[in-house]
Amino acid sequence: MPPRRTNIQNKIKLLREQNGFTQQDLAEKVSVSRQTIISLESGRYNPSIFLAYHIARVFNLTIEDVFLFEEKNKE
Repeated sequence: MPPRRTNIQNKIKLLREQNGFTQQDLAEKVSVSRQTIISLESGRYNPSIFLAYHIARVFNLTIEDVFLFEEKNKE
């Protein structure tokens, strides 16, 4: 079986804007830098499970509601 690659997308920017948070607001709520939030929103960085959990809790959602995992076969 070929190796799998996981693509992770997220709804952080949408949720943040819907809740009236700036990137700095969200960063402070989950104890990371604003740059980390920028990187998450742009898809350049995948969070640890702990950070994903904390972000989801800020929005009173589950990790699965915020992060979309797509598994693809590596070709």
